[in-house]
Amino acid sequence: METTPTSPVHPSLREPAHRVDPRAKTLWRIVPLIVAAPVAIGALIAAAFSGEFWWIPILTLAAAVLVLAFFVAVVPAWRYRFHRWEVSADAVYTQSGWFNRHAVIIPIARIQVVDTEAGPLEQLLKLATVTVTTASSAGTIRIAGLDAAAAAQVAADLTIATARHTGDAT
Repeated sequence: METTPTSPVHPSLREPAHRVDPRAKTLWRIVPLIVAAPVAIGALIAAAFSGEFWWIPILTLAAAVLVLAFFVAVVPAWRYRFHRWEVSADAVYTQSGWFNRHAVIIPIARIQVVDTEAGPLEQLLKLATVTVTTASSAGTIRIAGLDAAAAAQVAADLTIATARHTGDAT
């Protein structure tokens, strides 16, 4: 006798429904460029004052450029492929990571604080991060790379949903 499931697939058995905003890839490209700039400047200054050993800082610079190229060309697309999020009537579900994958499901009833934040680069790109916190030290999740308006709406919706639960969320 064939049976059909009466409930949808459990969230931990599938990827969350939504990807982060595509502009998150731009953010993930800008950050390595900002970090690499002082390294490049330092290597060029060191090369200018290294005399006959000028090739050592230049070799360091070449290695840094190769690493930078990887973090600008490959990592953002890879991260974008796996960073996902979803808010249902019962839980907040996130998946992140580009080497190690990390999935977290937080029941709505366990949420204590919902916060949004946007640093200078995020503001420039009109992105934001939603942070959902529980009483558990392992329960905090960050949904980074959301459109700023979508992040505000998610935070508002979660605040309303958590207000419906009268328990103490512990």
